[in-house]
Amino acid sequence: MCGRYYITTDADQLARKFGVSGPLPNVEARYNAAPTQILPVVRRNPETGERALSMLRWGLVPVWATDLSVGNRMINARCETVATTAAYRSAFQKRRCLVLADGFFEWQKAAGGKQPYAITTNAPPFAFAGLWEGWKDPATEQWVHTFTIITGPANAAVAAVHDRMPVILPEEHWAAWLGDERGSDLHSMLRPFPAERTCLWPVSKAVGNVRNDSPELIAPNPL
Repeated sequence: MCGRYYITTDADQLARKFGVSGPLPNVEARYNAAPTQILPVVRRNPETGERALSMLRWGLVPVWATDLSVGNRMINARCETVATTAAYRSAFQKRRCLVLADGFFEWQKAAGGKQPYAITTNAPPFAFAGLWEGWKDPATEQWVHTFTIITGPANAAVAAVHDRMPVILPEEHWAAWLGDERGSDLHSMLRPFPAERTCLWPVSKAVGNVRNDSPELIAPNPL
């Protein structure tokens, strides 16, 4: 499961790297991004076909849900079942997105309690494979746009800490994942990111408290 990550790159830099056009939202640095927060994703504008940088709520809410809180249980979609699970299969076919990050956190079981690690790639910011959905609140008639992160087996580097990790998409797969290219084998993209391009280090246990959100959370914390 991926339940925390960090994104500190500003909107202008994100737009340049991910080929976004149009107005840019305000993207605040998050050193401890958590479910229900509003966070940056790249998705394809269905009207113009161009990539847009959008701020969506973490925790996918299916169109048939009766309550927004359903999304609290849908922060991750497993790559093994994402195409067949009722909550995700329509989005997998039609509403894929790139969830932007500079790194993420996983916890390793240890004798003195779980030890958190920060994990990143050799070229942040990068993109998790994500899905997005629109949900209309029956009480307010307002639309809420939400997303989930697809997870899969850990690569050799992360496996020492946790057996699963988010699916990180290399740049050569961004266009196909967003739907810019047709006829691509989506399932073939849902594989572990290369271990040799992954790095990780132990960080402070303070990251376990969602109220903490500062640069110190991603600083190395020697064991």
